Amino acid sequence: VVDALGAQAAKRAGSRFGKRLSPQENALVTRQLASLLVAGLPLDEALAALADQAERPYVHELLASIRAEVVGGSSLSVALAQHPRDFPDIYRALVSAGEHSGNLGLVLSRLADYIESRNALTSKIKLAFTYPAIVTVVAFAIVIFLLSYVVPQVVSVFANTKQKLPTLTIIMLWLSDFVRNWGWLAAIVLAALGLLVRKLLQQPALRLSWHRWLLTAPLFGKLVRGYNTARFASTLAILSSAGVPILRGLQAAGETLNNVALKTNVEDAATRVREGTSLARALAAQNQFPPVLVHLIRSGEATGNLPAMLERAAQGEAQELERRTLFLTGLLEPALILTMGVVVVLIVLAVLMPIIEINQLVH
Repeated sequence: VVDALGAQAAKRAGSRFGKRLSPQENALVTRQLASLLVAGLPLDEALAALADQAERPYVHELLASIRAEVVGGSSLSVALAQHPRDFPDIYRALVSAGEHSGNLGLVLSRLADYIESRNALTSKIKLAFTYPAIVTVVAFAIVIFLLSYVVPQVVSVFANTKQKLPTLTIIMLWLSDFVRNWGWLAAIVLAALGLLVRKLLQQPALRLSWHRWLLTAPLFGKLVRGYNTARFASTLAILSSAGVPILRGLQAAGETLNNVALKTNVEDAATRVREGTSLARALAAQNQFPPVLVHLIRSGEATGNLPAMLERAAQGEAQELERRTLFLTGLLEPALILTMGVVVVLIVLAVLMPIIEINQLVH
């Protein structure tokens, strides 16, 4: 009873403060639990061992809560359902399939592989865009510093000479005055606009339209489509290989998508499959997923080897996504450096041109 009350308190605390398992912690817990179960350790003892060695208090309390549910007679999938923020539908569906098949340890091992590969793909994409983001922030900071401090300090020397300043210098002085006098207001307005856009995008209709546009956006549209396609295919592959029914698999795979337009298409495809349409034809009717994915699914349905074809499609999309990401960042990096160089050169010219004109007048 004490364990159950403690678990409930931990659950309320975690929900109240918005805590949750990180993707890395989720993968680690799944991998360690799978290893302990494969080694023959009972489920409650395995959960107790993981809870004892957890470094973060929330992870310890979460695992203790799950163990209390299991000791109380619940299955692991039912216990995990009490924590949907930490264990989404796909996780619970696979655990349930593993419990029914009697191979929970092996299913958890495959689930750990899936989570680790998904985390690795996400990390690669984030890492690829980290350098361009840093360059952009540094360049912006340098330009603000030059306009707010260097330009007025240097050009103020010519204020009392009654010399007509070059057009470029006048423009830079105007920008400098704007940054010093109204920069804070511009920052507040931009922040307010950002919050307004974020609020508007919470409206279902606007969010759907925005996500549809993202799929066709220049350069980034194929990245969005490829990333979601890879997640959808890999999720459906592991679910179908574990024996999860196709409709439950489509529902769980759709929940992993972060694009509302594609998620809506998956829901429509699930409706068609429920009415008797094949999966390949249902996805093809939406005309949103890549044709290669549809063809591989059709081949898998015809040969009875759907999980393998889905896994092949996921690997192909992941490789193509990495290639496109490297190509795009390869374009962004020199473009950002070139843009920064041009801006700095213009600022330097705006400072030097009055000096050059004075030297010409002296000589």
